[in-house]
Amino acid sequence: MKDKILYELQKNFPLTKRPFLTLADKFSITEDEMLQIIQKEKDDQIIRQTSAIFDTKKLGYKSSLVAFRIDKKDMDEAVATLNSHPGISHNYERNHEFNVWFTLATPPNSLLGLDDTIKVLAKMAHAKEYIALPTLKLFKIMVQLDTANSAKKKQVVKTKKFKDIILTDLHKQIIKYAQEDIKITQEPFLETINKIGIDYDTFFDSLQELQDAGIMRRFATILNHRKAGFNSNAMVVWDVDEQNAEEIGQKIAAYSVVSHCYLRPKYPNWQYNLFSMIHAKSKKDIDNILKEMGNEIDFKSNKLLFSTKEFKKVRIKYFTDDTKDWENKNLIHRD
Repeated sequence: MKDKILYELQKNFPLTKRPFLTLADKFSITEDEMLQIIQKEKDDQIIRQTSAIFDTKKLGYKSSLVAFRIDKKDMDEAVATLNSHPGISHNYERNHEFNVWFTLATPPNSLLGLDDTIKVLAKMAHAKEYIALPTLKLFKIMVQLDTANSAKKKQVVKTKKFKDIILTDLHKQIIKYAQEDIKITQEPFLETINKIGIDYDTFFDSLQELQDAGIMRRFATILNHRKAGFNSNAMVVWDVDEQNAEEIGQKIAAYSVVSHCYLRPKYPNWQYNLFSMIHAKSKKDIDNILKEMGNEIDFKSNKLLFSTKEFKKVRIKYFTDDTKDWENKNLIHRD
């Protein structure tokens, strides 16, 4: 039952006054039993966080995947520098000449902007070389580990139509609090609505407005991959013809084991333009998946990039002064 509960939590967390009661009813157990199960998964670090997941770009942020080539002797200092930036949410060491990979987002009021921030970070981290890999086309973003062994091997990736919205101060307040990890209590949203000074209906209606506009992707639980038994997680990069990239990207995105799939730019020192994240329980599983994918698509070459070390994995905090404070402290490195 535990694995089925974890699978359900990753899809959509109930946006109700007592969400754990809603979940308990679905699994025919008591609310207290559900709270105990989820608290244990949290204590065991299988559950990483439960919160709203927002679309960075729809909030006006600029973002990119970035790869640095860092000498081993400079690694500790480089990692400390990168991890200090509040817009870096994920940072890994990978088995490649470009050995440090991170995602960076800068807010609309950034003093430096995305490109200059990358340049400043490269200088501060003593990067020998770097490439910026912004998203040219998004095919899929859905982290949902199949803990229940119930997901289909292939799935239809639907294109959603979103409603227009003008963000109000209330929306921004709700985003600020909804991005925080909830507490495992009977009413996990009570503290938030009391801080904002609204009622439950207003809170849930506002979250629905944000989801209808595509600003909130979903409210869900994120698991710690390795703690949940998914020990083989690879970033697979593909060299594909640009004119066929749309069709190929959709085929790769259809695999349920693929959580992310993007088209990114090529460079003279980087030939791969299609990126996919695959989560599996073993290296053998990944090899089998890649063999199947390779038989289905046209590509020139591919490469498996495994993360050998996780330096940072957090959520970006929106509508704070953290980036401005970091920039004011580090503008000296701009020139």
